[in-house]
Amino acid sequence: MSPTAAAARTLRTANMNDVPAVARLLGRAFHEDPFFRWFFPTEERRMARTARACALLAGFGYVPSGYTTVAECREDSVRGPVVRGAALWAPPGAAPEGFAVTLRSLPHWSRLVGLSRIPEIARYTGELRADVPEEPHWYLALLGADPGARGTGVGSQLLRAGLARADADGVPVHLDTTNPANLGYYERYGFQVVRVLSDPRAPSAYCMVRPPAA
Repeated sequence: MSPTAAAARTLRTANMNDVPAVARLLGRAFHEDPFFRWFFPTEERRMARTARACALLAGFGYVPSGYTTVAECREDSVRGPVVRGAALWAPPGAAPEGFAVTLRSLPHWSRLVGLSRIPEIARYTGELRADVPEEPHWYLALLGADPGARGTGVGSQLLRAGLARADADGVPVHLDTTNPANLGYYERYGFQVVRVLSDPRAPSAYCMVRPPAA
């Protein structure tokens, strides 16, 4: 059994000091994700740029104005706790990707992806937002585990914790994924595909919703 698999693991709410660790692990977790392959086509730069993109999402939006949970492990081979998983959530009424956040972070995004790509990316994300449920809901923006922690239940523990909060509120959960391999995983937790966004200029996106548990 690997050290990560055997480690004691706890969940807690992330703070701004966690943003670098969250960004690094999500950069590794989403390096081959279809969305980030489209976002950052250059292979040798993708992991670093994906981490930077996740730092912008977490640091400007989801940690201060949304809700981010981290899975923290204590491992024999490492001194002190290590963040091995993260989930970026938006509770009902939160706007971690709203206009004010976008305006503050736009200069950083422009430098990261290039000013010329901003309209293309804005169009694609705008199409995704067209399927946001009108009723109050929780939104799962990103869920990832460090590759070294895959298969140890880190992601499932983070997901179940968020779903329990949504069930306590009596509201649905919404997410988008561009990786068809994720569909079966989320379907096991009650998510259903409500729309497929097919765009020849960008990766297909699967919009999924999970109703609140009875």
